[in-house]
Amino acid sequence: MKNSFKISIPLAILIMTISIFYQRLTGPTYPKRFTISHNDIAHKLKLLRSHGGETDAPIELPMITKTATAKLTYKRFPTKDAWATTEFAVQGDKLIAHLPHQPPAGKHIYFIEFTIDGKITMLGSQQEPIMIRFKGDVPASILVPHIIFMFLSMLFSAIALFEAIFKKESAYLLTKLTTGALLVGGMALGPLVQKFAFGVYWAGVPFDWDLTDNKLLVAVLFWVGALLLNLKKRNFKAIIVASVALLAVYSIPHSMMGSQFDYEKGEVVTDK
Repeated sequence: MKNSFKISIPLAILIMTISIFYQRLTGPTYPKRFTISHNDIAHKLKLLRSHGGETDAPIELPMITKTATAKLTYKRFPTKDAWATTEFAVQGDKLIAHLPHQPPAGKHIYFIEFTIDGKITMLGSQQEPIMIRFKGDVPASILVPHIIFMFLSMLFSAIALFEAIFKKESAYLLTKLTTGALLVGGMALGPLVQKFAFGVYWAGVPFDWDLTDNKLLVAVLFWVGALLLNLKKRNFKAIIVASVALLAVYSIPHSMMGSQFDYEKGEVVTDK
């Protein structure tokens, strides 16, 4: 089978790497990053924006000085609750406080008053708080293969893009591999992940507007269409369009407009 793998695979890996880094920098559930300078030393912090399981969410700060203290202020979102404040406790070389556990898709907004040698540094604020979403614990037996197949779909799609541009027969095989990976990782395992994490199998069209589910559906439709258009003869344009569509889907930050617990209704809805 004619192919250009020596060129297309390195280019595909480059695109995949850029996409992964972009997701980690823009996704609303990845840790919020801060840098605090003290005595000409930069201390990098990561604050949780997602927490799984049935425990309270631990918020950790480095013990930059022996006298460092911190206060955690928080409330459920979206509610009219009053703000609550708790002090961080010293545990080894860290300051730790906990946000009360919430039901799957429940959220807190919070900010921290970090005092180092008498100087106060705000991490977030009442006007611009940090948001954390809780989720159920997803078994590794489901989550790991889901992640693997979704990464494979991204990789196969990127390779298919260049193979189709070069008009190589291998683009058809990669179309089948991409479609298969999306169907297994997204449409089969994806709803199971969603069920364990947020209590529903599918929160996209026609039931709701969860962006993660809907963008997966769009990607699958493009790739199934590309596969059908290539059954009898090669349609490289369809493969290129499907590849670009999947790349566009992955460029949308993960978990935007995701599941959210409505405290008044007592049910999971979509974050508009």
